[in-house]
Amino acid sequence: MPLTMASIGEANTIRKVGGNEETKRFLENLGFVAGAEITVVSAIGGNVIVNIKDSRVAINQDMARHIMV
Repeated sequence: MPLTMASIGEANTIRKVGGNEETKRFLENLGFVAGAEITVVSAIGGNVIVNIKDSRVAINQDMARHIMV
């Protein structure tokens, strides 16, 4: 399921990062790689704030749709 559907506070594992090459590279540089642990901290209007690799990252709904957990 896409990250936008993940429950707040629930730990998930990234299964796949989709999108075009530029999007994938951008997300990988932020730490969004397959196998990484990710937890949604808050979700407002589809935009999400997540804990990944001991840091908080905010991403918009379009980016979150490319991340499968």
